[in-house]
Amino acid sequence: MAESPPEPKAEPAVPEAPSPEAAEPATKETGESAPTPKKSDGRERKAPRRPARKAAKLKAPRRPTLDPALRRLLTIRRQGVRRRPKFVRTASHRYWRIGRWESWRKPKGQQSKQRRHYGYRPTIVSIGFGSPRRTRGLTPSGFRPCLVRTPAEVDRLDAAREAALIARTVGTRQRLVLEERARERGVHVLNPLLHDREET
Repeated sequence: MAESPPEPKAEPAVPEAPSPEAAEPATKETGESAPTPKKSDGRERKAPRRPARKAAKLKAPRRPTLDPALRRLLTIRRQGVRRRPKFVRTASHRYWRIGRWESWRKPKGQQSKQRRHYGYRPTIVSIGFGSPRRTRGLTPSGFRPCLVRTPAEVDRLDAAREAALIARTVGTRQRLVLEERARERGVHVLNPLLHDREET
């Protein structure tokens, strides 16, 4: 009698992993899945602080607004300063009390060789060494310096062409007030007590 082949052993059933949609129970009101709760470490979460917005301040111009003609005259003045000689007083090399470069007096002696423009004597001040008329009194950058002592005088300045020059009689406390007012209005200060890194 022929023997029947052995029956194959049944493999144990492996439970299937539940799908993510089935794992999250649906809420009763809506058919959406409920969010999973986050783990808390016991500390209260505070909303991040937003930095306070600073008041908008006008940036003081480093250069004035000039027309092309005045800008050309400033260039001519700059070139003339380089060529201008040192005006030395008579016998300044002999007497220290006369002053070397800080003072000038016109020679008026009848026999003065400097007054008579002898070639071996120093040059005399004359109108040909002057700067153009429109550029007189301007700073090298082209600002018109205006002496200020009160905040009201700072408010009257034209920031595009004029610069504030704080008077020497103003104290430190009032000087700081004037510099703050000039910084708010965007006025350039020629002799500031506090130098701003952005302006320098």
